[in-house]
Amino acid sequence: MNRMRAALVACTFIVIASGLSITQDSPNANPNTKAPPPTAAESKTGREYSGMYSFQEEGEFVQITVEDDGKVTGYVSRYGEGGSEKGVFVEHFFRSGKLEGNKLAFTTGTVRNIWFDFKGTVERGEGKNPGDEAYYVMKGTLADNTVDAAKKVTTHSREVVFKIFPAVSST
Repeated sequence: MNRMRAALVACTFIVIASGLSITQDSPNANPNTKAPPPTAAESKTGREYSGMYSFQEEGEFVQITVEDDGKVTGYVSRYGEGGSEKGVFVEHFFRSGKLEGNKLAFTTGTVRNIWFDFKGTVERGEGKNPGDEAYYVMKGTLADNTVDAAKKVTTHSREVVFKIFPAVSST
């Protein structure tokens, strides 16, 4: 009887220890752990650059999503400049967008006679960890193009740095 009890205790211990090992190795074991860094394959796709970045004025932003084969979709959300749209958000959806390595380019559609062209790079910024503000930054040339009633296009270009917004915590 003592041998049977000892065997039962030993088996119970082994089962419990095995369960702990499996739980500790499970990626879902602790929901407070940070996600692992992107694998080499994920890094090559540029998907880690997807997110919301600052734009020209406080409260304005650029949303980019890197899809298969470097296709980039997204939009610019900015404040209207005058008349009935002053202070109202105006969205300029991407007409085209491409990411090759870390080189990013996009052109928005025309809204209220204005459209944007961006050509530059996505780089590591001053943020320390993924999910931090400015972990990635978009650096390059932004051109805002305006067409007047006579169909004359005026372009203003400037060098810009747009920082990725911090990730929203679910805790």
